[in-house]
Amino acid sequence: MRVVLDANQFVSAILVPVGRPAQILQAWRAGHFELALSPGILAEVRRVLLYPRLQRKHGWTETQINDFLAGLTTAATLTPGTLSVQAIPDDPTDDKYVACALEAEAQYIVSGDQHLTKWGGYQGIEIVTPAFFIEHVLAQVEQQEADGESDET
Repeated sequence: MRVVLDANQFVSAILVPVGRPAQILQAWRAGHFELALSPGILAEVRRVLLYPRLQRKHGWTETQINDFLAGLTTAATLTPGTLSVQAIPDDPTDDKYVACALEAEAQYIVSGDQHLTKWGGYQGIEIVTPAFFIEHVLAQVEQQEADGESDET
């Protein structure tokens, strides 16, 4: 399963290491899903993490931010970011998430942004909140993995 996270999920995971976005990143690192990113998403994450007020909160240097993004780039599926869509009329800057999901053939976009979540989906891609993703999608994946492990023993 491939998943696109909006930039705020990464920022929230850094600022609140025990929150839902951090749990989602932990699930990705544990191999429960494949993360899809585009150059536009990476640029937005970088831009937001460099806001002075946020940098004071997370305390990361520009080098640490660049290292974090390099790690994401290495471990995630990176799409070309060349597809152009007009899917989110209320906030066209969010179209990059839909374009990335289409390029990566992702099943989910996870976002707390109402401009995205109010659509519920786009061309078969579900747009869900972090809470929904954890409680319904990840819970099901983890259950299936647990069932598979118990079948092997």
